[in-house]
Amino acid sequence: MKLLGISSRINHPEYGKGVVTNVTSKHYWVTFIEHGLETIDIDSEFEVIEAADGDVDAVSFIDIETSLVEILKRWSDVSEIIPIADKWKGGQLILKPQDTTLQNKEIPIETFFHKIVMVRDRLRVMEQKINSSNLDDQDKVDLQQYITRIYGSLTTFNVLFKVKEHQFVGSRGN
Repeated sequence: MKLLGISSRINHPEYGKGVVTNVTSKHYWVTFIEHGLETIDIDSEFEVIEAADGDVDAVSFIDIETSLVEILKRWSDVSEIIPIADKWKGGQLILKPQDTTLQNKEIPIETFFHKIVMVRDRLRVMEQKINSSNLDDQDKVDLQQYITRIYGSLTTFNVLFKVKEHQFVGSRGN
């Protein structure tokens, strides 16, 4: 299968007409007229209206950036910026008490999402510390199982993540 080049025009069954603005080894980044910027899988169903000429490198800027971020995370305290799914940008999380005499609590969804990402990152650090600790193997396995169950409990929040690879994965995903 030949990859579409940047500036190719497509018609997607869900998002409508759009223009390819970036290509990675797994995704097209497409700016749609009605839905803005979306990432779609390269092998997803869509109609090619006009294919752009020119070859696309198998390794894109995004792939290089992702690799660099992974290296920086490994060797520094810099944390990765995790994007929230486009449909939640600018949204509000509303906590509504059953007692109607009490006020609702509204929180920007990005603030809540940032807290979820911080929990995820701290769980990952805890995993690393457990694995590098002097605990015996059985204690490490027991603690790792607790962490896996915590990840599983947090999968409810996966709907907030733009990129599937950033989501929580419980014991079924292992």
